Order: sequence, then C-alpha cells, then structure tokens
Amino acid sequence: MSSITIPARGESHPNLRPLSILRDLPAVADLIELCFSSTMDTDGRRYVQDMRRAGNDNSFVRWANRAAETTSLPLTGYIWEEGGYIVGNTSLVPFRHNKERIYLIANVAVHPAHRRKGIARALTERAMQHAREKKVNNIWLHVRDDNPGAIELYAKLGFVERARRTSWQAATDLYAQPLETDIAITGRHPSYWQTQLNWLSRLYPSALSWHRDWNINSLRPGFWNWFYLMFVDINIRQWAAVRAGNDLQATLSWIPSGRGESLFAAAGARSAPEALTALLIQARREIHQQYPHIALEFPVSRFDGAIAAAGFKPLRTLIWMQATS
Repeated sequence: MSSITIPARGESHPNLRPLSILRDLPAVADLIELCFSSTMDTDGRRYVQDMRRAGNDNSFVRWANRAAETTSLPLTGYIWEEGGYIVGNTSLVPFRHNKERIYLIANVAVHPAHRRKGIARALTERAMQHAREKKVNNIWLHVRDDNPGAIELYAKLGFVERARRTSWQAATDLYAQPLETDIAITGRHPSYWQTQLNWLSRLYPSALSWHRDWNINSLRPGFWNWFYLMFVDINIRQWAAVRAGNDLQATLSWIPSGRGESLFAAAGARSAPEALTALLIQARREIHQQYPHIALEFPVSRFDGAIAAAGFKPLRTLIWMQATS
C-alpha cells in the first residue's frame, strides 16, 4: 500500500485540514470509539460521549470557538478526509504548568481500512508544527506499549520515552479476602509523611505533574491542610502498611474525585510487594459504599504482580513520550 508524501512545511496535503468543532466532533468521536473501544475505561467512554454531546450543543460550540486553547476537550486538532469521510484524527490538548505551556498530542486515530498509508505520520507532524507555531516546544504523547508500529513512528519523529505506566482497575468488595501476612494495615500516621513524600515524588515525578489533577501536598498531615480539606468537603483516606517495629512498607491514598479512580500508592525500593497487595485489598473493602470500581495508575515495576494479586486487572500500559526535536 502506497504511503503519502507530505508537502514542504507551510503547505498542506489536500486531505488534511484543521478540526472544525462546528461539524466534526460527532464523526471524530465515532472514529475514536472504533479505534480504541476495546481498551477504553470509564473515563474514555465518558470522553467520547462528551464529544458527541458537545458537537450537538450550539451554546457549547459558540463557547468552544473562544476556548480552544484552554480546555481539555479536543477542540484543536487535525483530521484526514477520504471521499468526504473522516478517516484520521489527531487532537492537541493544551496544559499549563509552572507558567509553561504544554501540548499533549492525543487521539491519533486512523480508520482500519486506511492504515499503512502514512496518515498517522502526517497528522502527528502537523500537530507538532501547530504547537511550534504557537511557540510551544514541550510536546508530549502517550502510546500503548503493545503498538510497536506507533512507537517506532514516534521515535522517528523525535519522541523519546520518559515513563511507562499501567492503569489498573478492580471492583470494590466488602468481602474481599484480606491477605494473610505479618504486615499490619493502619491509618497513615503523620510521622510517615516524609518517607511517603519521598516515595510519591519518585513514583509520580514532577516531570509528569502537568497531567495530573491532584497535588501531592493535599496528602500532607497538619491542621491547616485538614481544615482546608474539610472546608472544600474532600474526604481523603490514607492507609499505611507496617511491619513490627514501626517498619513502614507502603502507603495508599484515596482522593475522591467523582470517578472513584483516585488511588495513589507509594512504596520504596526495599518495600515488600505484599504490603501493596494488602493495602489495595483494604481499599477495595472500605470504598465499596462509594464506588463500584476503583483504579490505580502506577509505573511498570516489580510491584505489578502485587497489584494483580489484590484483584486489579491491567487496562493498558502507556508509554509517555516527549518530543526532543
């Protein structure tokens, strides 16, 4: 199958054009669902539904024309048309972190009948060009670890791997069997904070913090933080896994966000994997009244087996890649 030759910078292929929020969102939602439905989690399905709803909402469309650079919905991007049908898409999602503007290239999707033509490459290159036209050089994307063709493409375009993280999900269950172990599960004591902070900073690094909607400091002990959380009505739960002699092995935090997918685990290089298993089972038991499912995003590591042993299933593993050229 022949590939596509993209004209020189500043020109465009006749099949490639900017996304039109006035007419394209429903068709783009259909394409994303077609390409990714087998791996979508609850947030992904909600995202597609929001796109369809937004595309049919005139008041939203009027607002979106003014807000394309400040919202996480895919209001900026490029599509590829063949015969009047959208068969390719890429979205540009803006972020701002520490006064720096960042773009995430997302939803790179090509209809199965039109793959291996160079469409994904053309769309990605145009998205990168768009970011640089906006004077944004910090450009990221995510790609599944089981998509070697896409990984190779992005590497050729100058992206390098910065992290590899798995999304896990489990059903909550009051009757989940506790782990038989000498590790005790307790509330997170304030004296554990510095160790917990060190672990969290390594597992949820600042280089990726632009993408998360929570702040590590919300887990900090102390009256003023407690008072603030009470004022904004956020009921954070925290547990610790401890061996005899006050030997902290791991911590787990739950920050309610309306989705339930809000677990944040912390463990060290010498922590026992079973400590994380015990903590996750405890969370499944305690949160059953709030949510039917809970989820955890965690780096690929020696703890993968421990997470699975707690009844969590891997949804996907994403490679975080950053543009370097």
